Amino acid sequence: MLNYKKTNIISLLVLLLLVILSCFITINWKWFLLVFVLRFVVLLIGSSFIQLNFHVTAFCNNFLEKEKKIALTFDDGPSEITLQVLEILKKFNAKATFFCIGKNIEKHPEILRKIVSDGHLVGNHSYNHSHFFDFYRKKSVVDEIEKTNAIIENVIAKKVTFFRPPYGVTNPSIRRALQQTKHHVIGWNIRSMDGITSNKKYIIKRIKNRIKPGGIVLLHDTSQNSIEVLEQLLQFLEENKYKVVSLEQLLNIKAYED
Repeated sequence: MLNYKKTNIISLLVLLLLVILSCFITINWKWFLLVFVLRFVVLLIGSSFIQLNFHVTAFCNNFLEKEKKIALTFDDGPSEITLQVLEILKKFNAKATFFCIGKNIEKHPEILRKIVSDGHLVGNHSYNHSHFFDFYRKKSVVDEIEKTNAIIENVIAKKVTFFRPPYGVTNPSIRRALQQTKHHVIGWNIRSMDGITSNKKYIIKRIKNRIKPGGIVLLHDTSQNSIEVLEQLLQFLEENKYKVVSLEQLLNIKAYED
């Protein structure tokens, strides 16, 4: 599978070949430009889709799972909406993982405690969830992750091992930061789009069409639209004999350090 290192090696080899050929024949400069453009496109796509494992190895599903088991994940909380999400999950006896933003935990520490006391898992989703997170250098990424880890540990006395990068974007700085912090990178293979559109029919249809054993669904606990979608989704899963399990159970990795 193509990744960041292989892309750079291939680009370098092609450029080297063009340079060698130019010693014997005339090579139009546009060929050199084409190499740089293609490299840029590959890097852009690889960085934007966490499922490609371009910069880091991410757990986006369990393709070995044959039983009807699936995991639900919620990003960007905790918020007041999280409490409604918890009630619906309890109604259907479903467990989920909440990837929380550090500054939101500081606003709602009691909601984080409620998440854990209800039997759900917590993951790290950076401190600020900045739109410019993917432009941060390694030190800034490490600071964001470690600051949020410390906040979580102070509230629930657990050190989390799951990290989901904002927007699912990865790059060399994030890769180097994660090599230092040693977090498991968690992605998804079923994106609900509930953070982009308010069309609930579209959201639920999109999820249903992608449901398969071992899947990881990305939702958000920050929008009222997600509440109605969640109830419909859990009803659909129940009717189709799916069991909603924790990421620990689905992926067989620990969410917290011993």
